[in-house]
Amino acid sequence: QVQLVESGGGLVQAGGSLRLSCVASGRTFSSYAMGWFRQAPGKEREFVAAISWSGGLTYYADSVKGRFTISRDNAKNTVSLQMNSLKPEDTAVYYCAADQRRSAITIATTGGYGMDYWGKGTLVTVSS
Repeated sequence: QVQLVESGGGLVQAGGSLRLSCVASGRTFSSYAMGWFRQAPGKEREFVAAISWSGGLTYYADSVKGRFTISRDNAKNTVSLQMNSLKPEDTAVYYCAADQRRSAITIATTGGYGMDYWGKGTLVTVSS
């Protein structure tokens, strides 16, 4: 069993930055591919970024490419999402998720369907 806890959300002005973190419990964190997803009010959940178990491969949604960076520290059981140049349309609840079977590219292309573990989310609000 893996528990995921996100933090770092908040209110920021457009153009600003935030760094989200997701801390995982358990001793097998390094064997999980990880993803960040978001859900805006009234919208479907969407993929944001994914990272392989080693951290060597990363994938991004087109809407965040060049602005967001996903990274992980397996020694600290943590995956992070650095968000720069934030826009009002980035406003959403952000979730991290983990999966031991799927690769990062599969996570990126399947929208997080069927992933093993999810956090409860952290709210990001970007004001104009």
